[in-house]
Amino acid sequence: MKPKRCICFGKCRRTYLGLAIAIASLWGPAVRAAHGQDATKPEPAKTMAKTADPDWEVATVKPSDPKDTRVQHIELTGRHVILMDTTLEQFLLIGYGLQKSQLVGEPDWVKTERWDVDGVPDMAGQPSFRQLQALIRKLLVERFGLQFHQEQREMPVFALTTARSGPKLTANTSDPDGWFHQQNGGSNGQHNEALKNASMADLVKILQFYVDRPVVDQTGLKGRYDLKLQWMVEDAQISVPDAPPGLFTAIQDQIGLKLERTKAPADTLVIDKVERPEAN
Repeated sequence: MKPKRCICFGKCRRTYLGLAIAIASLWGPAVRAAHGQDATKPEPAKTMAKTADPDWEVATVKPSDPKDTRVQHIELTGRHVILMDTTLEQFLLIGYGLQKSQLVGEPDWVKTERWDVDGVPDMAGQPSFRQLQALIRKLLVERFGLQFHQEQREMPVFALTTARSGPKLTANTSDPDGWFHQQNGGSNGQHNEALKNASMADLVKILQFYVDRPVVDQTGLKGRYDLKLQWMVEDAQISVPDAPPGLFTAIQDQIGLKLERTKAPADTLVIDKVERPEAN
């Protein structure tokens, strides 16, 4: 039996934040339990080649059944991908790595109508998070007829800046054009991120999944770095001895950067056209 990864994200106080943390957790180092299975038994699935740019070999898209009792979730079994009970708005947020404030012009149905996607990529192996994002973007264009343009608009953001004590980052001396590597995971309300050969733009894209407004880089740091972050998720209800701090404190204490609330120009995705998909 192929190992299955399945994670639900419908109960977080902030649905998008819970969704993002759940998605990121799918690609942690351990295979998690799904539907009561013992997570220690399956072997990790073979991963898709990191240079692969997959499209869908086949994918069905249909409205979610309101009588279906399964909660909103993403499920991966090898290269089989299921996205259950998800709004088009959530597809956009995941696929393009955005906050809700960065979406402009979407019709009301995009926020409320829910869809099930069941498909297989056209390349072997289980997709990474970035490959899943690419698959979602292609699905939006091919099946929902998405057309858009991008603009910069001033809005509330988190500015990523250097702390007064200075950055605590290890410069990566490998190929500056080499691959950025991310490993994440966690348990009991704790989340871990280990990044190698990461630019500040890479870090910003990751942090944006864990906060409630866009993140813009104002550090002035141009290099590539290795770093580790450990923090307790805000909505965690578990008391853990020697637990790490929350995200904002962890960023300052562990890597010498900080997130500050401010207003600044940020990228927005302006929807020009989107439509419900035709029947499969």
